[in-house]
Amino acid sequence: MAELFDSYKSNYGEAVEGSIRFSGLSHDFFLVAKTDLLRRLVVERKLRQGGSAVRALDVGCGVGSLHPYLDGAFDSLDGCDVSQESILHASQHNPRVAYRTCSTQGLPYEDGTFDLAFASCVVHHVPSSSWLDFFLEMRRVVRPGGVACIIEHNPYNPLTRLAVFRCPFDHDAVLLNAANAASLFHKTGFRDIRSEHFLLLPSAKPLARRVERVFAPLPLGAQYACSAHV
Repeated sequence: MAELFDSYKSNYGEAVEGSIRFSGLSHDFFLVAKTDLLRRLVVERKLRQGGSAVRALDVGCGVGSLHPYLDGAFDSLDGCDVSQESILHASQHNPRVAYRTCSTQGLPYEDGTFDLAFASCVVHHVPSSSWLDFFLEMRRVVRPGGVACIIEHNPYNPLTRLAVFRCPFDHDAVLLNAANAASLFHKTGFRDIRSEHFLLLPSAKPLARRVERVFAPLPLGAQYACSAHV
């Protein structure tokens, strides 16, 4: 997997744009929706109680596409990925983020380091036989009371299926639905598990986002977020 993403270090965005061009939406639209959700998660999960600082980790961050949109969302942000070339590219473009390469076996951080660990469209690249280990590692690096979140493609959305089919580095993807993700959180000892689907409407206007929240329990949106407390 590292070699595959090494080869896309300079044109990752172009590859994604090509896979979603049929939608008429830009990659930025999807990145903003994800970062808005993560910002809201910090508030709804009360990670800033007592004015405490929030340290976050992006697991499988790739070239750091999300990170320019997360400015100010956390007090500090770390990112790790198996692709060393992607990490080098990310560090050149996001100097305020602390990056490390990691192995597929474990994350290069001490236990309980982070208030929030999230993985955006990463798990479907992990062999399904290693999903439990992936969730266990996220749990290990999050402090007690902290939160882990995964954002994934919704396999029930036909347009998502088309985008995955068209994406050159998603040919090996094994999509998991929100129920699968919630089950993995449960099996690895997380609590207070919540799921929501989003990216249902092609608009970032407040009214569209409010409508999406109404339908979030239904598997309609292009992607979903599943989060849980340690």
